[in-house]
Amino acid sequence: MQRRDPAPLAALASALLLGCGVALSAGQNDTEPMVLEGKCLVVCDSNPAAEGGVTSSFGISVRAAGAKVAFSAVRGTNHEPSEMSNKSMTIYFDQVLVNIGNHFDLKASAFQAPRRGIYSFSFHVVKVYNRQTIQVNLMHNEYPIISAFAGDQDVTREAASNGVLLHLERDDRLYLKLERGNLMGGWKYSTFSGFLVFPL
Repeated sequence: MQRRDPAPLAALASALLLGCGVALSAGQNDTEPMVLEGKCLVVCDSNPAAEGGVTSSFGISVRAAGAKVAFSAVRGTNHEPSEMSNKSMTIYFDQVLVNIGNHFDLKASAFQAPRRGIYSFSFHVVKVYNRQTIQVNLMHNEYPIISAFAGDQDVTREAASNGVLLHLERDDRLYLKLERGNLMGGWKYSTFSGFLVFPL
């Protein structure tokens, strides 16, 4: 089987995209992707059927730059300020470890989906006081999707954890809500994470 020379394909992709007013930044070699100043990525290779891409008969794969979406937020302090979650019941986080795409709003402690797709979410919330039960809900557009409980009366530090795959539409919003219990006590080492598994 004759191997297709990628150079003419790259030139064709450049010509088509430049004709549409999109500027390109050339890669270091023939197999390196060309990054566009717009919001797409052109890859010329021998196996163009890449996930999240649109492939033409010329073997050119065009992928959306927003295909990579991931976040992970943590609480670095123990006590929840009274003016925050104790009134709204939203669980707030104060540090972001990962925020690829910048779709997690730290101030609101909420994630907003940038596109339709399958997403994965997980959370791990720690309580400090014993003799209390907490229930944490993952909220999807103001509706609870999954819950987690921590209610061992003899355990001082206990975690409520859960995870799920969700089919989201663009602009869907997710956050954590304390449905039962008291935030006063300690939430250090609590986490909230999510990422786009694949777009639809």
